[in-house]
Amino acid sequence: MALEREWSETPATPRLRRLPEGLVNRIAAGEVIERPASAVKELVENAIDAGASRIDILMREGGRVLISVTDDGHGMSGDDLVLAVERHATSKLPDDDLWHIRTLGFRGEALPSIGSVSRMTITSRQTSEDGVIADEAWEIAVEGGIVKAPTPAAINHGTRVEIRDLFFATPARLKFLKTPRTEFNHAVEVVERLAMAHPDIGFTLGDGNRTPVRLGAAQGDLLDARLARLGSVMGREFEDNALPIDAEREGFHLGGYIGLPTMNRRTSSHQFLFVNGRPVRDKLLYGAVRGAYSDFVAHDRHAMVALFLEAPEEAVDVNVHPAKTEVRFREPGLVRGLIVGALKHALAEAGHRASNTVSTDALGALGRSIADGPGLPMGGRPGGAWPSYQGGGYPTGGRISSGLSETNFAYQAPEAGARFGYEAAPQARTVDAYDDPSAGETMPGPDQTSHPLGAARAQLHATYVVAQTEDGIVIVDQHAAHERLVYERMKKALAEGGIKRQLLLIPEVVELEEGAVTRLAERAAEFEALGLVLEAFGPGAVVVREVPAMIGEADVQGLVRDLAEDLVEIGTALALEDKLGHICGTLACHGSVRAGRRLNGEEMNALLREMEATPHSGQCNHGRPTYVELKLSDIERLFGRR
Repeated sequence: MALEREWSETPATPRLRRLPEGLVNRIAAGEVIERPASAVKELVENAIDAGASRIDILMREGGRVLISVTDDGHGMSGDDLVLAVERHATSKLPDDDLWHIRTLGFRGEALPSIGSVSRMTITSRQTSEDGVIADEAWEIAVEGGIVKAPTPAAINHGTRVEIRDLFFATPARLKFLKTPRTEFNHAVEVVERLAMAHPDIGFTLGDGNRTPVRLGAAQGDLLDARLARLGSVMGREFEDNALPIDAEREGFHLGGYIGLPTMNRRTSSHQFLFVNGRPVRDKLLYGAVRGAYSDFVAHDRHAMVALFLEAPEEAVDVNVHPAKTEVRFREPGLVRGLIVGALKHALAEAGHRASNTVSTDALGALGRSIADGPGLPMGGRPGGAWPSYQGGGYPTGGRISSGLSETNFAYQAPEAGARFGYEAAPQARTVDAYDDPSAGETMPGPDQTSHPLGAARAQLHATYVVAQTEDGIVIVDQHAAHERLVYERMKKALAEGGIKRQLLLIPEVVELEEGAVTRLAERAAEFEALGLVLEAFGPGAVVVREVPAMIGEADVQGLVRDLAEDLVEIGTALALEDKLGHICGTLACHGSVRAGRRLNGEEMNALLREMEATPHSGQCNHGRPTYVELKLSDIERLFGRR
């Protein structure tokens, strides 16, 4: 049925009116130009779209006084400049097709919006497609939305945009700006993100006194150039500990680099995501990254990643946000699956590898403790500090004091069999000794130092396994390492059809709060798939009849209580697969070799060899490292030999 209207014969004063052009531009500026960094982003994106190979940015007073962006792109003619400062005039939609966006900017709002709230000057000299530079350069000025006629100017080639007195036409917005340093740092972040996606372009950003961003155009193929650029922005540590990503699914291609799980941060500020060269902040993508690392990084830590997703233009909508920082995928499940699968595959391929930042952090902590603390009480009174020696060097022939008793230190050189240990005095048999027969710690068999994690040489404090490699030592946290190994075994068994169970001769009754009993009983089927058979035993207890065979003699009481707490934490928000993974982690923790258990040489070497053969064994289920490797050169530096 057609919509019918009755119009009054007497004209009334209209309630609606068209806003003035200048006010429209200022409103648009509020959407697009939130702060100086927003203007920098728009101008740099224009320079990239113009084919620039070098972009130089200058900001004074955090961008309030001056923002200057100069590029060597193809430039504009005088007529182009006139159109460039008009709303919705752009060269980036030649076919008026919003589904095939091949540029970073396309709305045609940035320049007129900036010009409406500042004093803007654009100087440009056009270069033709065959490389011929135009005879004349042109300049156009816009002040508070008022456009002046273009005039001849001087510039070699490319374009220079200068913005002075940003927000002078909207002074209320100035009240919301932070300090100049804060605003400048926001611009640094924006430029670095764009630089990551375009390693073939050189960038500089300075304030007239310093230039914190100075990135030359990277050389070589895309993978090498991209890693070099990421190292320049994210740090050399990331470059040294990055895993390459290269995966494709149904027209989507995912590339980039991700950090090893043991190199993580407190926030997600080191997670950089790009879609078709555009930096984005997308909840779907961030969620996929967290899902891929869920087995390896603690819930309050974040992996370091730089991912570049190339999507078919018709499969992603980049026209959903004025600042172009969000995107919408036609098939979000496909994108999430691609990211999670690619990242998990790369992490599995890394095997037992842990980031070298673990040893760096350990050396740093050791150095600080030596510098700040009293040092080892060698050769001094029990609990005393290092004595003073003339002429450098170290005291020799001393005894190690434990503070309770003195203990002789014995060492046998590698060529004599490579054994070392502590020969305890009769009154103090508490120090672990590798060659202590009562501990079963012997070292027979062939030399294994050529293995990645080396050959076991000692167990310290019944917790840490010390191994010797060809060029250093490895210290393994036996509980953390075995926890990861058990966890990986459980995941594999679960994927292959189920986890073997062992029947308890005497069922274990665990008393709990009524709510905890209910939560456990509701998940009984899921626990059974993991090898744990339990059921409610009245309103305030559960009875455990079977446990996973691989966890051995676990503390059933503690295990069930921890699982009850886990169910409170994970609730119903996680998918079944993630819930089972979380529960597997708790089961593995209780089934692993505990700290305080003595291991003989054969057991220690078996642990090292299984770690080498097991993916992800470089970190435990909570994201902590399972071992620290110290090169001989690192140790020599600790002792002043280098």
